[in-house]
Amino acid sequence: MEKTPSYFVTREAPARISAMSKDTKLIVVVRDPVTRAISDYTQTLSKRPDIPTFESLTFKNRSTGLIDTSWSAIQIGIYAKHLEHWLRHFPIGQMLFVSGERLISDPAGELGRVQDFLGLKRIITDKHFYFNKTKGFPCLKKAEGSSKPHCLGKTKGRTHPEIDREVVQRLREFYRPFNLKFYQMTGHDFGWDG
Repeated sequence: MEKTPSYFVTREAPARISAMSKDTKLIVVVRDPVTRAISDYTQTLSKRPDIPTFESLTFKNRSTGLIDTSWSAIQIGIYAKHLEHWLRHFPIGQMLFVSGERLISDPAGELGRVQDFLGLKRIITDKHFYFNKTKGFPCLKKAEGSSKPHCLGKTKGRTHPEIDREVVQRLREFYRPFNLKFYQMTGHDFGWDG
């Protein structure tokens, strides 16, 4: 088992993993690419408060609305492009796409899908979670081998900066065709275009 957020977007990763084991099952957690980009920016901002605004980084030319796809925060959310590289090495049936939104709203349900995909008995249920209002995330009631609850670390659940509504709308328009292609490729509508 291996976990990293960078594999899905690293061009060389599919061939390397396939060479290691063609039978590998892949689990990819995805979330609304607009929210993901804002979250990415928020994390960078926490480390480097002097960076330019989200709005200025989003566009090559704001007056024309041209999105800067060279900015990694934008590029990562073009999931269909990344998935094309993976499909050259793995069949779609060896991949499970987990909804980041459903991991928050229904963690047991989404983890049930993961357990089924891996051929595991469903042992994780709603009784294992509680919702932490401060974090805005579900937490494990009791971490394995501990008597204390376990929540995501302090780098998760940060408040996002207020982003200009027009910028968010322009990003939704930008991502829409890529999202629709991703839904078609995975056979799953993640509902990001509502």
